[in-house]
Amino acid sequence: MFLPFFEALRRGGIPVSLREYLAFLEGLSAGLTTYDIDGFYYFARTAMVKDERHLDRFDRAFAAAFAGLEAIPPEAVLDAVDLPSGWLEKLAEKLLTPAERAEIKALGGFDALMQALRDRLAEQKGRHQGGNKWIGTAGTSPFGAFGYNPEGVRIGQDGSRHQRAVKVWDKREFRDFDDTIELGTRNIKIALKRLRQWARHGADEELDLPGTIRASAEAGYIDIRTRPERHNAVKVVLFLDVGGSMDAHVRLVEELFSAAKSEFKHLEHYYFHNCLYEAVWRNNHRRWDETTPTWQVLNRYGADYKCIFVGDAAMSPYEVSHPGGANEHWNAEAGAVWLNRARAQWPAHVWLNPTPEGDWRYTQSTQMIREVFEDRMYPLTLEGITRAMKVLG
Repeated sequence: MFLPFFEALRRGGIPVSLREYLAFLEGLSAGLTTYDIDGFYYFARTAMVKDERHLDRFDRAFAAAFAGLEAIPPEAVLDAVDLPSGWLEKLAEKLLTPAERAEIKALGGFDALMQALRDRLAEQKGRHQGGNKWIGTAGTSPFGAFGYNPEGVRIGQDGSRHQRAVKVWDKREFRDFDDTIELGTRNIKIALKRLRQWARHGADEELDLPGTIRASAEAGYIDIRTRPERHNAVKVVLFLDVGGSMDAHVRLVEELFSAAKSEFKHLEHYYFHNCLYEAVWRNNHRRWDETTPTWQVLNRYGADYKCIFVGDAAMSPYEVSHPGGANEHWNAEAGAVWLNRARAQWPAHVWLNPTPEGDWRYTQSTQMIREVFEDRMYPLTLEGITRAMKVLG
């Protein structure tokens, strides 16, 4: 059924191969995207497009191939396909009141529930808004979930949508960045090479070919010579912001992390969330149990280390300026205090920001951290990394 889509891509000038098309079908068969047009679009683009120059062509071909799909009414989808019961029950929770669900359950169970859901989808013509006072959902209350308030406490929500909460009630778990990512890291490695300071010391581990040839010619027999292995003598301590608004930049940060792991023999990394405070961690799965005091990190690595912070600097301004302003815990000292301590310990320091440089002026916290770092904030692009490496070098 997706063959016309494949043909539309070829007609649109996108060099998509049969192998990529088969990989696309395999992903669909594995259930990577189901009942989600946005997820389907991004998955198809990832599988079919290998050059960013073809993104505009893909959008035009996608629109032509699936024109009219958005006009299919939801009740027709319910009748046409066998949707998972868990998905339907979740949708019913949003559209039916507890009293209605209890009444339907007493009358006929799941089948009656699904019929009521179809009726509700047919009746509802607009979006319902929540309240502005109580703890709830989809409103403007400063306490709750799935709503909007300029500043509030998020309760009972699995992920951030507007990045406006100044506190998060729920305990969240983050995933470590993957340091084995190879795709797209080559150009980043080239930019990081500007920071290289090559040195030779240690055990003789590398064949000295010119020395062996010269010594063999002088001795009249093969005289093997070795020399210390050449490696990058630069020492780097890397602080990585993880979770929240950084979820949108995971792939880019993973590419940087992977490149740094391969380029720098002396690399130490730690995670933080939003801003630097009294503790950091190495393993996100154990970040509530196995943290490292920031003072210990400051005292462990000398001033000869290069310090690199990676984060979007997007947070509540209180997280930078006020004690107790941290997103997920009560911090005794403001984030700016800890950032200044890090800058004092490692004079060679920069902050790499994955958001476009032109957007920084619209976020107050980004401007505050940029001032703390005395404008040593650079975009996480090849050009930005090159500028940062010149400053560190």
